[in-house]
Amino acid sequence: MLYAIIATDVAESLEKRLAARPAHIERLQQLKEQGRVVLAGPHPAIDSNDPGAAGFTGSLIVAEFDSLATAQAWADADPYIAAGVYANVIVKPFKQVLP
Repeated sequence: MLYAIIATDVAESLEKRLAARPAHIERLQQLKEQGRVVLAGPHPAIDSNDPGAAGFTGSLIVAEFDSLATAQAWADADPYIAAGVYANVIVKPFKQVLP
């Protein structure tokens, strides 16, 4: 089943985010290689694909997991959590309708 992982950053998260990004991306790449990622990316803090120093306000990942518990465990182990980037993370089932 698909699950949405919706994360909100702490204020002024950009430095922490950049430092932890390689490890964060590596985990996402593993999911992608397994064919489990539908989409993943950050929420820019401003209306721009490249927000520069404004940074980001959070992230959204939609991926396939065996269960809600497995998706939650995967989200809980995200390097952004360990680095203090995320203030909170919500994981919930997702039903893809389009495309």
